[in-house]
Amino acid sequence: MGADRAIHVEIDPNKAGGGGGGEEGAAEGEGQGELEPLGVAKLLAQVVKAEERNLVILGKQAIDDDSNQTGQMLAGLLGWGQATQASEIAFEQQEDKDDGGGQGGGGGWKVRVTKEVDGGVETVRSPLPMVVTTDLRLNEPRYASLPNIMKAKKKKLEKKALADYGVDGGRRLRVVKVEEPPPRKGGGKVEDVDGMISKLKELGAI
Repeated sequence: MGADRAIHVEIDPNKAGGGGGGEEGAAEGEGQGELEPLGVAKLLAQVVKAEERNLVILGKQAIDDDSNQTGQMLAGLLGWGQATQASEIAFEQQEDKDDGGGQGGGGGWKVRVTKEVDGGVETVRSPLPMVVTTDLRLNEPRYASLPNIMKAKKKKLEKKALADYGVDGGRRLRVVKVEEPPPRKGGGKVEDVDGMISKLKELGAI
Protein backbone atom coordinates (compact mmCIF):
# COMPACT_ATOMS: atom_id res chain seq x y z
CA MET A 1 0.00 0.00 0.00
CA GLY A 2 2.96 2.33 0.55
CA ALA A 3 1.41 3.96 3.64
CA ASP A 4 0.78 3.11 7.29
CA ARG A 5 -2.96 3.41 6.82
CA ALA A 6 -5.52 4.27 4.17
CA ILE A 7 -9.15 5.28 3.71
CA HIS A 8 -11.26 3.45 1.16
CA VAL A 9 -14.39 5.39 0.22
CA GLU A 10 -16.88 2.97 -1.27
CA ILE A 11 -19.23 4.20 -3.99
CA ASP A 12 -22.73 2.79 -4.37
CA PRO A 13 -23.10 2.13 -8.13
CA ASN A 14 -26.87 2.62 -7.83
CA LYS A 15 -26.47 6.11 -6.38
CA ALA A 16 -23.18 7.67 -7.47
CA GLY A 17 -23.38 8.97 -10.98
CA GLY A 18 -27.15 8.54 -11.04
CA GLY A 19 -27.92 12.21 -11.44
CA GLY A 20 -29.35 14.71 -9.05
CA GLY A 21 -32.91 13.81 -9.89
CA GLY A 22 -35.33 15.32 -12.38
CA GLU A 23 -34.69 15.91 -16.05
CA GLU A 24 -31.29 17.50 -15.43
CA GLY A 25 -29.80 14.27 -14.05
CA ALA A 26 -27.93 11.76 -16.14
CA ALA A 27 -29.91 9.26 -18.14
CA GLU A 28 -30.68 5.92 -16.51
CA GLY A 29 -27.66 3.64 -16.63
CA GLU A 30 -25.40 6.44 -17.87
CA GLY A 31 -22.11 6.73 -15.98
CA GLN A 32 -23.27 4.66 -13.03
CA GLY A 33 -20.74 4.36 -10.23
CA GLU A 34 -18.57 7.22 -11.48
CA LEU A 35 -17.72 10.42 -9.65
CA GLU A 36 -17.08 13.60 -11.57
CA PRO A 37 -13.95 15.64 -10.75
CA LEU A 38 -15.97 18.09 -8.65
CA GLY A 39 -17.42 15.23 -6.60
CA VAL A 40 -13.94 13.78 -6.02
CA ALA A 41 -12.61 17.22 -5.05
CA LYS A 42 -15.42 17.74 -2.54
CA LEU A 43 -14.77 14.30 -1.07
CA LEU A 44 -11.03 14.94 -0.73
CA ALA A 45 -11.70 18.33 0.85
CA GLN A 46 -13.74 16.67 3.59
CA VAL A 47 -11.06 14.02 4.11
CA VAL A 48 -8.36 16.69 4.40
CA LYS A 49 -10.38 18.60 6.99
CA ALA A 50 -11.17 15.45 8.97
CA GLU A 51 -7.53 14.33 8.94
CA GLU A 52 -6.22 17.87 9.60
CA ARG A 53 -3.58 17.72 6.84
CA ASN A 54 -1.74 20.65 5.28
CA LEU A 55 -0.35 19.05 2.10
CA VAL A 56 -2.16 17.04 -0.57
CA ILE A 57 -0.27 15.31 -3.40
CA LEU A 58 -2.28 13.73 -6.20
CA GLY A 59 -2.02 12.86 -9.87
CA LYS A 60 -2.46 15.60 -12.44
CA GLN A 61 -5.22 13.85 -14.43
CA ALA A 62 -7.39 10.76 -14.57
CA ILE A 63 -6.56 7.89 -16.91
CA ASP A 64 -10.19 7.11 -17.79
CA ASP A 65 -11.83 10.41 -18.75
CA ASP A 66 -8.50 12.33 -18.99
CA SER A 67 -9.85 15.12 -16.76
CA ASN A 68 -7.24 17.49 -15.39
CA GLN A 69 -9.47 19.21 -12.83
CA THR A 70 -9.57 17.52 -9.43
CA GLY A 71 -6.40 19.06 -7.96
CA GLN A 72 -7.31 22.56 -9.06
CA MET A 73 -10.88 22.22 -7.76
CA LEU A 74 -9.60 20.87 -4.44
CA ALA A 75 -7.29 23.85 -3.99
CA GLY A 76 -10.19 26.19 -4.76
CA LEU A 77 -12.51 24.49 -2.28
CA LEU A 78 -9.88 24.59 0.47
CA GLY A 79 -8.63 28.08 -0.37
CA TRP A 80 -5.05 26.75 -0.60
CA GLY A 81 -2.18 27.48 -2.94
CA GLN A 82 -1.53 24.98 -5.72
CA ALA A 83 1.22 23.79 -8.04
CA THR A 84 0.42 21.51 -10.96
CA GLN A 85 2.42 19.03 -13.05
CA ALA A 86 5.24 18.74 -10.52
CA SER A 87 8.41 16.97 -11.68
CA GLU A 88 10.36 17.81 -8.51
CA ILE A 89 9.28 18.72 -4.97
CA ALA A 90 11.46 20.13 -2.17
CA PHE A 91 10.69 21.50 1.28
CA GLU A 92 12.30 24.62 2.71
CA GLN A 93 12.18 26.10 6.19
CA GLN A 94 10.79 29.62 5.97
CA GLU A 95 11.97 32.45 8.19
CA ASP A 96 8.54 33.98 8.79
CA LYS A 97 6.64 31.19 10.52
CA ASP A 98 3.50 33.27 10.68
CA ASP A 99 3.26 32.98 6.89
CA GLY A 100 1.29 30.00 5.65
CA GLY A 101 -1.64 29.79 7.99
CA GLY A 102 -5.03 28.39 7.12
CA GLN A 103 -6.33 24.84 7.41
CA GLY A 104 -3.65 22.64 8.95
CA GLY A 105 -1.17 25.52 9.25
CA GLY A 106 2.17 25.73 7.48
CA GLY A 107 4.43 24.93 10.43
CA GLY A 108 7.10 27.30 9.07
CA TRP A 109 7.62 25.34 5.84
CA LYS A 110 7.51 26.25 2.17
CA VAL A 111 7.19 23.91 -0.79
CA ARG A 112 9.30 24.47 -3.90
CA VAL A 113 7.86 22.78 -6.97
CA THR A 114 9.58 22.42 -10.32
CA LYS A 115 7.22 21.74 -13.21
CA GLU A 116 7.62 21.17 -16.90
CA VAL A 117 6.08 23.74 -19.25
CA ASP A 118 6.16 24.18 -23.02
CA GLY A 119 9.27 26.38 -22.96
CA GLY A 120 11.26 24.35 -20.43
CA VAL A 121 10.82 24.24 -16.65
CA GLU A 122 9.17 26.59 -14.17
CA THR A 123 9.80 26.74 -10.43
CA VAL A 124 7.19 28.00 -7.97
CA ARG A 125 7.30 28.32 -4.20
CA SER A 126 4.43 28.53 -1.73
CA PRO A 127 3.94 28.20 2.02
CA LEU A 128 1.88 25.35 3.37
CA PRO A 129 -0.97 24.44 3.21
CA MET A 130 -0.80 23.45 -0.46
CA VAL A 131 -2.15 21.13 -3.16
CA VAL A 132 0.35 19.59 -5.59
CA THR A 133 -0.45 17.56 -8.71
CA THR A 134 2.30 15.36 -10.10
CA ASP A 135 3.84 14.62 -13.46
CA LEU A 136 5.12 11.20 -14.51
CA ARG A 137 8.77 12.23 -14.05
CA LEU A 138 8.41 13.00 -10.34
CA ASN A 139 9.44 9.48 -9.38
CA GLU A 140 9.72 5.93 -10.68
CA PRO A 141 7.17 3.36 -9.44
CA ARG A 142 8.89 0.76 -7.31
CA TYR A 143 8.50 -2.98 -7.74
CA ALA A 144 6.15 -4.47 -5.16
CA SER A 145 7.86 -7.56 -3.77
CA LEU A 146 5.85 -10.43 -2.30
CA PRO A 147 6.97 -9.76 1.32
CA ASN A 148 5.92 -6.12 1.02
CA ILE A 149 2.59 -7.14 -0.50
CA MET A 150 1.94 -9.39 2.50
CA LYS A 151 2.92 -6.57 4.88
CA ALA A 152 0.57 -4.16 3.10
CA LYS A 153 -2.35 -6.50 3.73
CA LYS A 154 -1.85 -5.98 7.45
CA LYS A 155 -2.06 -2.20 7.27
CA LYS A 156 -5.16 -0.45 8.53
CA LEU A 157 -7.75 0.15 5.80
CA GLU A 158 -10.69 2.20 6.99
CA LYS A 159 -13.83 1.88 4.86
CA LYS A 160 -16.11 4.87 4.47
CA ALA A 161 -19.09 5.92 2.36
CA LEU A 162 -19.85 9.21 0.65
CA ALA A 163 -22.58 9.86 3.19
CA ASP A 164 -19.98 9.74 5.99
CA TYR A 165 -18.46 12.90 4.54
CA GLY A 166 -21.74 14.53 3.54
CA VAL A 167 -20.85 14.50 -0.16
CA ASP A 168 -23.43 14.20 -2.94
CA GLY A 169 -22.15 11.97 -5.73
CA GLY A 170 -24.80 13.05 -8.23
CA ARG A 171 -23.61 13.92 -11.72
CA ARG A 172 -23.89 17.49 -13.00
CA LEU A 173 -22.69 16.86 -16.53
CA ARG A 174 -24.31 14.99 -19.40
CA VAL A 175 -22.53 13.82 -22.52
CA VAL A 176 -24.68 15.25 -25.30
CA LYS A 177 -22.73 14.01 -28.30
CA VAL A 178 -19.38 12.54 -29.25
CA GLU A 179 -18.19 12.77 -32.84
CA GLU A 180 -14.95 12.49 -34.77
CA PRO A 181 -13.27 15.65 -36.09
CA PRO A 182 -13.74 16.37 -39.80
CA PRO A 183 -11.10 14.76 -42.03
CA ARG A 184 -8.15 16.98 -42.84
CA LYS A 185 -7.79 18.27 -46.34
CA GLY A 186 -4.75 17.21 -48.31
CA GLY A 187 -1.84 19.59 -48.50
CA GLY A 188 -0.40 21.19 -51.62
CA LYS A 189 3.11 21.62 -52.96
CA VAL A 190 4.76 24.82 -54.15
CA GLU A 191 7.85 25.22 -56.29
CA ASP A 192 9.59 28.03 -54.45
CA VAL A 193 9.27 30.70 -51.77
CA ASP A 194 7.34 33.06 -54.04
CA GLY A 195 4.85 30.31 -54.72
CA MET A 196 4.45 29.68 -51.00
CA ILE A 197 3.83 33.38 -50.33
CA SER A 198 1.23 33.53 -53.11
CA LYS A 199 -0.51 30.46 -51.72
CA LEU A 200 -0.62 31.93 -48.22
CA LYS A 201 -2.11 35.14 -49.59
CA GLU A 202 -4.80 33.12 -51.37
CA LEU A 203 -5.68 31.44 -48.09
CA GLY A 204 -5.77 34.77 -46.26
CA ALA A 205 -2.96 33.69 -43.92
CA ILE A 206 -0.90 36.79 -44.68
